[in-house]
Amino acid sequence: MKINKGLLFLSSAVLAMSGSMAAHAQSSTSAAEENSSLRDGDTIFVTARRREESLQDVPGSVTAVSSDKLERLDATEIGDVQALVPNLVLHEGDAQNTVAFIRGVGQLDSLAFADPGVGIYLDDVYLGRAQGSFLDVFDVERIEVLRGPQGTLYGRNTIGGAVKFVSRKPTATPEAYASVAYGNYDRLDLKAGVSGPIAGEKLLGKASVAYLTRDGFSENLINGEDDGDRDTLAWRASILAVPNDAFSWELTADGSTDSPDTSRTPARETSVFGMFDPSEDPFEIEADFNNLNDLSVWGLSSRATWDLSGAVTLTSITAYREMSYDANLDLDATGAPLFGVFVRQDQDQFSQELQLSYESDTVSVVSGLYVFLENDDTENGIFGPAIAFVSNSLNEQTTTSYAAYTDATFDLSDRLSVSAGLRYSYEEKEFARIQEFFGADTMLLPPLGEGVRVTDLDVEDDFSNFSPRASVSYDMSDDVTAYASVTRGFKSGGFDGRSTSEFEAVPFDSETLWAYEAGLKGQVFDSRLSGSVAVFYNDYNDLQVSSFTADPDTPGNFAAIFTNAAAATIMGVEAEAIFRATDNLTLDIAVGYLDAEYQDFIGPNGLDVSDELTPAQSPDWTGRLGAEYRSEVSPGTEIVLNASASHRGDVFPTVSSSPVLFQEAYTLVDASAGLEFADGKYAVRIIGRNLTDERYRQQGFDLSDSLVYQLGYYGAPRTWTVNASVRY
Repeated sequence: MKINKGLLFLSSAVLAMSGSMAAHAQSSTSAAEENSSLRDGDTIFVTARRREESLQDVPGSVTAVSSDKLERLDATEIGDVQALVPNLVLHEGDAQNTVAFIRGVGQLDSLAFADPGVGIYLDDVYLGRAQGSFLDVFDVERIEVLRGPQGTLYGRNTIGGAVKFVSRKPTATPEAYASVAYGNYDRLDLKAGVSGPIAGEKLLGKASVAYLTRDGFSENLINGEDDGDRDTLAWRASILAVPNDAFSWELTADGSTDSPDTSRTPARETSVFGMFDPSEDPFEIEADFNNLNDLSVWGLSSRATWDLSGAVTLTSITAYREMSYDANLDLDATGAPLFGVFVRQDQDQFSQELQLSYESDTVSVVSGLYVFLENDDTENGIFGPAIAFVSNSLNEQTTTSYAAYTDATFDLSDRLSVSAGLRYSYEEKEFARIQEFFGADTMLLPPLGEGVRVTDLDVEDDFSNFSPRASVSYDMSDDVTAYASVTRGFKSGGFDGRSTSEFEAVPFDSETLWAYEAGLKGQVFDSRLSGSVAVFYNDYNDLQVSSFTADPDTPGNFAAIFTNAAAATIMGVEAEAIFRATDNLTLDIAVGYLDAEYQDFIGPNGLDVSDELTPAQSPDWTGRLGAEYRSEVSPGTEIVLNASASHRGDVFPTVSSSPVLFQEAYTLVDASAGLEFADGKYAVRIIGRNLTDERYRQQGFDLSDSLVYQLGYYGAPRTWTVNASVRY
């Protein structure tokens, strides 16, 4: 195994920091004010282990970002937390899909047959599809990022980790807030919400709404219009009934619609068919098939909690969600009708979780039963009449997932605790596909049943797995905790959604991962320095990856392959810290190092090409250095200044490790200045992001082996925003 010098260097630094914290722990006394969040200087309690506890007490890597921090960051989408979390990749893909990787584990393919490698949860409800899970940031209490496999405590097993969006709860006292933001690219954000009692303390309620709109960052040189705009209306409402001390019931409804004028078109990184040169500016694109990009989601969830005996609690979480996505995507990035993809997707899901928890002075147990039912109907195809290639297919997939889990923590002494958990998962998947080809003169959407049928299949299979977890934690003092853990992760197999025959529809296997982690977290120097450090090693097998190659049976066409091609080892180090340098100045840092290598990768030719490839979306370095300065300029009025630099190391955004799409390391600089009045009741801020106007590639599309060109998707350019808010 190759050992990276950078990993050794950071490991040494982490061990040095750990030694300092451990030495200080021998004489440390309990801090008057805990800063478990590592961010804002206040205690943040999380539910990473399905019970409320301080972040310092969780024997694992968890980052929690509070609503105040998100507001100061001008966060509008869940991906805006990416810079705050070591070894996290979280951004929007090419088809309004979430691209999420934690410690090099995730899933690039956005089609319905490929389950995400990182679970996105909205108030403990798992979101089954990549589309519809890139959540808008409003009505939020905090966002938690759990690194490493999650299964013995969570509804759907997730192999890479979980991102939990925790919304605000109805309050017993009346509250209201409103904000307006305006920025370049004609950005306009309007957010408002109210919360309070409906019938005394027995019935509480809340409602919130957000309208988010802006022009696209790119200009379409074909028609002079912008490309990749936004037009979102989102809402959320809850009622909380508390008829007595032993029972509570919360009902939440939410929804959003995004109906922009265009979809997102990539830049040409190479010549397309020798007729169209590479793009000189990634924000000057050409497109003729980008006129549709509608996404709508809505959901209803119920959470009932019974206190059965003071020590035993029963919780029921029931949820139903629907998602609809219609898009035309220009994947030749030219003004000619060469290669467009249309998608018409409808998905619905139902989940039911029953959870029984027990807590005493020395024992905590969480056990649960989980059911997840999903139906996805996707009609999609290729529209390229200029090259006489038009197709349409209907894919229908049904997933039925059952699970039982238990996790227990035992306090063996005042300082030593051990935990153990086990999950059993069983999943059934049914997949049916019809595909037809049509003549080049076919109008969009060619109707199924009127073309040449080349695919008609109906298959099913089941997958099961036992996933254990064990950890030990030791309180070196009241303020410093050391821990170690081992966890097995699992993601079920399925069927390649691009299969063209029963022979190709052989199911791909489940992914498995053994994750080993050790760390230290706490606070020292009279709570002025709070932080955590962790080292980890992942043994990752049967990676589910997609690639696009030339079709050996049909010259000139391409074949998309989704298989268990790879095995990998991923090791790394992470550190997070906040330092209150003075009463006015606070510094924070987050740094991660990742050494990800394939041990095996069997390519389409049957040869092992692991030495030629690097795991996708696995930047070697991630880091952020931030500073916040606060000063009272008059009674009740503070000036607040923020500045940060976030760094991303070298990364390949595609499975192919294309040198053309390789993204070199880059650094983004953000800054803001604001005034807060009446102890924060009123605030006004001006925020600048990517101030150096860095051009950086987030995602790519490599068709070099088939259609002989490559495309790139870029992150946002320089933006500025003025924001005003009021809170009662």
